[in-house]
Order: sequence, then C-alpha cells, then structure tokens
Amino acid sequence: MLFSLKGKKVVVTGGCSGIGESIAVLFHQQGAEVHVIDLNLPGDNGHPKIVYHQADITDFEIVEQIATKISPVEILINNAGIPQIGNLEKTHPSDFQRIFDVNVKGAYHCMLAFIPFMVSKQSGVILNMASVAASVGIPDRFGYSMTKGAIKSMTQSVAKDYINHGIRCNCISPGRVHTPFVDGFIAKNYPNNQAEMFEKLSKTQPLGRMAKPNEIANLALYLCSDEASFITGCDYPIDGGFIYLNN
Repeated sequence: MLFSLKGKKVVVTGGCSGIGESIAVLFHQQGAEVHVIDLNLPGDNGHPKIVYHQADITDFEIVEQIATKISPVEILINNAGIPQIGNLEKTHPSDFQRIFDVNVKGAYHCMLAFIPFMVSKQSGVILNMASVAASVGIPDRFGYSMTKGAIKSMTQSVAKDYINHGIRCNCISPGRVHTPFVDGFIAKNYPNNQAEMFEKLSKTQPLGRMAKPNEIANLALYLCSDEASFITGCDYPIDGGFIYLNN
C-alpha cells in the first residue's frame, strides 16, 4: 500500500484541532501509532486510538520526559503554533517573547528531545510547520513571520547536520487554511465584519479559497512516508498560488 505507516510511531504537536488533528487522524488511518502532544486535551472529541499527552512544549523538561517515555519514535511533526498580529511597533516585547517561545523554542525542544533516539536508530523523519510568511512579506505579521522564518532555517540546518544519521527533515508552508484557529482569529480581531474578512482572506490566494486541513495532512503524509525517502532539507508551499502567483 502506498504511503503506509504501519509499524511506525508518530508524534504530532498541536494535534487536537485543525491541521494537527487532520494529520494525527490520517496517520492513524495509515497504520501508525500516533501520539499527540497538546496544551489542552481533546476531552470527548478525542480519537479513541490516539494517545494524548497534555504538555506545554515551552517546558523542555516535560517534553524530554515524554520523549524518554514513548521513544523510539520514527516520525516527529512539529505543528503546534500560535498567531500574533502587528507590525514591529505594535509587537510588544512580551508578545515577541511568547510567540518565539511557542513557535520556535517549542519546535526546538521537541527536536532536541526526540532526535537522540533517532540518531541511535540511524533513522527518522522530522516535519516542521512553517508558513508562506517565511518566504514573503505579509502585512502586520512581524512576530509570526519571524518565527516561521526561523522554522524554515532550522529545518534546513537539521537536515544538513543529520543527513548522515539517516534522518530526513522537511517543512511545509501552508497559505491560509480554514481551521478553528482561523475562525477564532477572525472573531477576535474582526468581530464586526467576520464574514467580510473571511472572504477577503480567502481571496488573497489565487485559487480563491482557503485550504482544507486534510489537504495539508495529505502532503504531510507523503513527506513522512517511505515514498519520500529521497527528499530532505526542502520547504513545500501549499498555498493556492499565494507565493508565486500574487503579482
């Protein structure tokens, strides 16, 4: 079967909703043993055969304890992240620190905790969630763009440093994806014109719509499968033409 993950153990951060949830469910369907690390547990909405670990990825000791408990892990997906709105002057130092801690240090903590076990096996796959904001300038996304640029660079660095240990590392750069994350963002920042803003954000992508979470999950599945064994150090935009066709 193409894209089989049978016999593989997978960790997905931020896997209780949106893109992360779609990835976790799809990978389980493909035969993987899936572990989700998230700040909040899904409650009754969780998948009965997915293992959930409640943890703050900004705390390295907690992440390390989970890694020690469940490793060896064949696939690590760093999906957890938070948004932040504002240009440089409207990004308070506390906002900057918070988004850096979650989006950058969180991914760093997970890679640092799990990669020694991959090195010991001389095998592993790491997939990081970047963004189109890592490649093009987007208004009022100073802090967020900084973190996603860091994710893209970290991906290439890890891919280079661990290529001789049998470890592949890639990242995905989604455009706008319709998730509860996006709905909450619009409701919070544009409470009086939510429908108008949703349409406006959708139309920024040349295909005229937002992506669906399962579309991102399908790409993640390919990149983490054995069929992608010749791919490492790459960033994959999945953006409805946002990066290259908005001219």
